[in-house]
Amino acid sequence: MMNQQQGDIEYSRNSVFGSHSSVHEVHSINSAELVARLESYESSEKKSISDVRRTFCLFVTFDLLFVTLLWIIELNADVNILEDLQKEVLHYDYYNSFFDIFLLAFFRFTVLIIAYAVCKLHHWWAVAVTTATTCAFLIVKVILSKLFSQGAFGYVLPIMSFILAWIEVWFLDFKVLPHEAEEENRRLMIQSVSEQAALLPPGPRSDGQFYSPPESPADSDEELEEKQDNEKAFV
Repeated sequence: MMNQQQGDIEYSRNSVFGSHSSVHEVHSINSAELVARLESYESSEKKSISDVRRTFCLFVTFDLLFVTLLWIIELNADVNILEDLQKEVLHYDYYNSFFDIFLLAFFRFTVLIIAYAVCKLHHWWAVAVTTATTCAFLIVKVILSKLFSQGAFGYVLPIMSFILAWIEVWFLDFKVLPHEAEEENRRLMIQSVSEQAALLPPGPRSDGQFYSPPESPADSDEELEEKQDNEKAFV
């Protein structure tokens, strides 16, 4: 009976120590996961720009190249491209030339790349300036110029410049800035949780690993019974 009680006591002690050690292990695992996530966010911050911002910069580059391609096709529509190039650039005419639409695309490219790739701006004012300038210039040019009399390119170049400028606004305002703000909030949340986890006291040291049960007494119940039987036999 005494051995059974001692076994129950030791089992309860081992279970308590085991629960403390398991809590400590869970705490250490959660802390390790938080640290790993924080390190992943810090490594992503070390990149020059985020992935979504890089995609936006690639689209801005596509805007310039696409308008340039359309302008070159328009120049090559006639027989001599050099004469048309000289006519539109050196002898620029606001009412008949497409060169200003190319300059407008170059203006958008320069401002947006400097603002969002070089300076890493987290505001929409730069794309708002480029889009507003593009829209105002194209509306005035379509009203006053004679582009519609020059064939299909008189329609294509202004319309494509207008559409690309507004796509840049949508992409930055609905994709780039919200995604980066969400990533920053998530990083700050994980950092605060990891700091709070680091301030928590560590779990109690498990003594169950170093516990050895006490030796059984010299005279156990079975030995006492055997001695009593032997004494009775002698009597």
